[in-house]
Amino acid sequence: MKLKKLPNHIGFILDGNGRWAKKRGLKRNIGHKFGVEAVKKTVEALLEKNIKYASFFVFSTENFKRSKEEVDGIFDLLRQYLKSDVKEYKEKNVRLIVSGDLTKIPQDLQEQILNSVNETKNNDKLIVNICLNYGGQQDIIHACNNIIKDKLDFVDETVFKSYLYTKDMPPLDFLIRTSGEIRISNFMLFDLAYSELYFTKTLWPDFNKRKLLKALKEFQFRNRRFGKA
Repeated sequence: MKLKKLPNHIGFILDGNGRWAKKRGLKRNIGHKFGVEAVKKTVEALLEKNIKYASFFVFSTENFKRSKEEVDGIFDLLRQYLKSDVKEYKEKNVRLIVSGDLTKIPQDLQEQILNSVNETKNNDKLIVNICLNYGGQQDIIHACNNIIKDKLDFVDETVFKSYLYTKDMPPLDFLIRTSGEIRISNFMLFDLAYSELYFTKTLWPDFNKRKLLKALKEFQFRNRRFGKA
């Protein structure tokens, strides 16, 4: 099937790393390691399909409730990911941005993130948004507090959007969640307003180009009315 319409912005809820590892008798962080590889494969597939924007829900505000070993392991994987992939992103014209409250993560990782974002800031073929220590409700509250602080007389959707962590990303057109769970888990709530939702039983480490194409084929049959009859 020829893909006649493609989403401008796809969001991914990367669910199932732990279950993938458990099925194989491995530690959860091994699942996260293979999850990083799935992100890389997905970015390659997005580039091939000329998708402009992609947001990956990597670490939620609630994920800090997990064990210290798992959280530290995830941050170590992020350090490795940034170190190994930023050079490739520069070569392939991929821009990296990060959305979320970075003040809660280790200082060295904050600095590495800022450097990576700066190194790719002029790229524009694909914008990859890593949602890190991110929550949709927290994003909205953060925006409201800053609007109050700035004492604005008028706020509409455009103004409100400019205060969100996700201000550099357009609204989501298509949300893909792996692992069979059917919920949005506090992800980009403001930007999900008119997004099409797609749920697959595939665990995130098994997600690949073929799985993405299957989702995009499903998108062809969605009739997006945006509230119109």
